Amino acid sequence: MTSLSVILSCIAAFLVTGSIGILMSRSHLATPTVYGLNLLVSLVVFVASLSHLPVSFADAPTLVLPIGLPWLGAHFRLDALSAFFLLVVNLGTMLASLYGLGYGRHEQAPHRVLPFFPAFIAGMNLVLLADDAFTFLISWEFMSLASWALVMSHHRDADNRRAGYIYIVMASFGTLALLLAFGLLAGPDGAYGFAAIRSAEHSPLTAGLVLTLLLLGAGSKAGLVPLHVWLPLAHPAAPTHVSALMSGVMTKIAVYGFIRVTFDLLGTPMWWFGLVVLLLGGGTAVLGILHAMMERDLKRQLAYSTIENIGVIFVSLGLALAFKANGMGLAAALALTAALFHVLNHSLFKSLLFFGAGAVLTATGERDMEKLGGLIHRMPVTSFTFLVGCVAISALPPLNGFASEWLAFQAILQSPDLPQWALKIAVPAVGGLLALSAALAAACFIKAFGITFLGRPRTPAASGVSEVDRFSLFAMGVPAGLCLLAGVLPGIVIDGAAPVVLSLVGDRMPVQTDIPWLSIVPVAESRSSYNGLLVFVFIAFSASATTYIVHRYASRALRRSPAWDCGFPESSPLTQYTAGSFAQPIRRVFGTRAMRVRERVDMPAPGDLRPATFSVEQHDLIWEGLYVPIAGAVGFVAEKLNHLQFLSIRRYLSLVFLALVSLLLVLALWS
Repeated sequence: MTSLSVILSCIAAFLVTGSIGILMSRSHLATPTVYGLNLLVSLVVFVASLSHLPVSFADAPTLVLPIGLPWLGAHFRLDALSAFFLLVVNLGTMLASLYGLGYGRHEQAPHRVLPFFPAFIAGMNLVLLADDAFTFLISWEFMSLASWALVMSHHRDADNRRAGYIYIVMASFGTLALLLAFGLLAGPDGAYGFAAIRSAEHSPLTAGLVLTLLLLGAGSKAGLVPLHVWLPLAHPAAPTHVSALMSGVMTKIAVYGFIRVTFDLLGTPMWWFGLVVLLLGGGTAVLGILHAMMERDLKRQLAYSTIENIGVIFVSLGLALAFKANGMGLAAALALTAALFHVLNHSLFKSLLFFGAGAVLTATGERDMEKLGGLIHRMPVTSFTFLVGCVAISALPPLNGFASEWLAFQAILQSPDLPQWALKIAVPAVGGLLALSAALAAACFIKAFGITFLGRPRTPAASGVSEVDRFSLFAMGVPAGLCLLAGVLPGIVIDGAAPVVLSLVGDRMPVQTDIPWLSIVPVAESRSSYNGLLVFVFIAFSASATTYIVHRYASRALRRSPAWDCGFPESSPLTQYTAGSFAQPIRRVFGTRAMRVRERVDMPAPGDLRPATFSVEQHDLIWEGLYVPIAGAVGFVAEKLNHLQFLSIRRYLSLVFLALVSLLLVLALWS
């Protein structure tokens, strides 16, 4: 039995597990049964994908099932690209299922989650195996609908209903764009199989239209600006382990779709493809992290941070397209490796951070950072693992986020060899945006950890809490350890992704595991190298030596005293730094233009007993400038067209005739 057959059987097992969730929805055994089965099946898919990762592109197994379109069937294929993303998806689903064993016991309506959770996983896996446009789109829509049902699991909340509505509208728009893109690729002959699309010649006009539609379709699912508006609404609305899957895993399905079409099906790209993707990625990274910096809701902040990381991935993909178009194979391999490495890294640390946010929500019932604080003493394991995730996502060594972003910057340094002046100018500018987003990310997650876990409890909700269950703690510990492992030994990940990179750009980075001392050398040792293990050893030695010196030569006495209160005796926790005050300097520098921020202070005159007030007004310029007018225009047109439902039979037949003639004209001109 081939790996492809095993994985397809596992997808069927996911669907059966969803049926079991329906049958057992009212039983107290439903939660451990469904999540336990998901964990086991995901493990089987992970092992099967791992064993298939080194298989060459030409030897990829295929399978055709007699379902789908009658003349086409359903084509499935397992190549190195699919295998890599299957590893990412099923590692994330294993962690989410493990977390769900504990977190799921606190779910108020498990019967609304358990049937759709395995269906969601099945849909993501099917997208990665699809080898024809019809199967791809059906799987994509199945994934979107299952995730929408999970977002709507708490539908009695008005905000959740609004989030679900916006999500399903954006998902439908994205699917429509992908449908049109594959229609252009298939051409008038209707060759929907990926093998036929791959071997066909595509004109520059067709390729440009496909790229535009692909950025709309896959970009809306990934969270590219300005198509990101659903993401900070839907991710916080879903249960936490579903949020981790949507943010850490589902967005990578969109990245897979983009890579599959642009690097595989379209053939050799044009140089301006890279320029467009590069600029979109840079803008997405900066705008996403600026919005995250302004948030006080922990899950919304993590959702906006996902937008920033998607921007980092698309910057690397844009570089890879530009290098590939100009025949710079090694530079293209470096940029694509950076993108794939960050795909894996973001899946790990974003899942970890959402799990930590879920643990805080379970223990305190709060997501608002302004109402938390002091949790490091009451939830030490959650605090430590969340700190690991914050360091990783801030791209600080020796964790994995630094390794992948360092590779992206090394790819940017290859840009002077590009022949086009537009790229010579744009790449360094986007590199500056990437550096800015990395700095803002560090500030953002210093705020997230400091306000949530340090200081004193700001409200009774943060006092008297205790650590969460062991399943949740273990589910947080595993990705924390993997973040360290991938950061200390990045060469293993780079070499593991090499078959994917080789199949897509025709070149690969040098074998990293052959380099002494476990260093990584992207291009040549004379230009740059990095050794995560030495950095880790240096940090561990320095910290241990400092701790020893302090405890050996300083006083061993334990002394407690009140924190410095700036000369005021008031000991209220409300006098502490807040999330809003932490973000204020950045809000004043960037927010006035990026979000039209306005601060208003009402200071009563002397003798006036009214309290002073401070308020902040900020706007989502993309939502107000793009989506609100579109919604208004759609409503206006719908109202004007409403009279069509009152026409006579003769007029209806005339409309049908005109529509038929128009379609025949389009077909005649196209062919």
